[in-house]
Amino acid sequence: MKIGGHKIDTSHEDKILFPKAKITKGDVIDYFWRVAKVMLPHVRGRPLAMRRHPDGIEGEGFFQKEVPDYFPRWIKRITTPRKEGGKVDNVVCDNAATLVYLANQACFTPHVWLSRRDKLDCPDQLIFDLDPPGTKFALVRFAAKALRDFLDELGLCAFVKTTGSRGLHVIVALDRKQDFDTAREFAQDVARVLANRHPKRLTVEPRKNKRRGRLYLDTARNSYAQHAVAPYAVRAIEGAPIATPLSWEEVNDSKVDAQRFTVKNIFQRLSRKSDPWKNLRRSMRSFKTARRRLDGIIKKEQEKR
Repeated sequence: MKIGGHKIDTSHEDKILFPKAKITKGDVIDYFWRVAKVMLPHVRGRPLAMRRHPDGIEGEGFFQKEVPDYFPRWIKRITTPRKEGGKVDNVVCDNAATLVYLANQACFTPHVWLSRRDKLDCPDQLIFDLDPPGTKFALVRFAAKALRDFLDELGLCAFVKTTGSRGLHVIVALDRKQDFDTAREFAQDVARVLANRHPKRLTVEPRKNKRRGRLYLDTARNSYAQHAVAPYAVRAIEGAPIATPLSWEEVNDSKVDAQRFTVKNIFQRLSRKSDPWKNLRRSMRSFKTARRRLDGIIKKEQEKR
């Protein structure tokens, strides 16, 4: 294939990656070529971790952060320092050719940082990871909407996507003026207030045996060098479900769950509905006002106890 002036020698396109759905490596390569226009704004400029499955989903997949020596020179890279010392060369996916090249390397579940290459220490996204306890997806929908309403109360605009696996991610676009430690502390405080408001449904208890059927408001990804599944990435689950940005109206739809959209139906969706995250970058907000409002709410709720 030749994409954007870059030649990509694809291989083993008839190899079955998803046995029951009979989805081949060629199908996956074609998917990323077709979805590139809508996917690239969400991954461009971000260090990327490669989740690879060279033997398909029935084989053992692995994460790879370091760019292999054999990757072509035209693929962009960024060297990022590890907090524990040392450095790692990460892929930066800025064009359709890179998406297709990665797909040919059996990387169909790319994960991206919550910050961009020009300001690695300051996230431009805050993320809440909502997985159901057991199969209670209705509880995931409840938690996502409760989060959206509370974030709106704080003056922040929330976005939501299916993870393609078990739950939903709720995202807030930030103005990159605060570091990861500040962002994580804010997210943790938001989660605590929300859990206190809905103690029978939500929790911040990290130990599973203490949750008693409540949904865990997971904020752990809000740290330097942590990453989350990229929007429109394919999950290594039978049927090839897609991590798909949603509108908030869709969260109310009982037919929508974490694996609702797949390689086989995503383009039907995109043909009739624009990307719900297309205005995410324009919705960046400062922490300052939200932090003051949150501190005021925490103080009032402490006084009531």
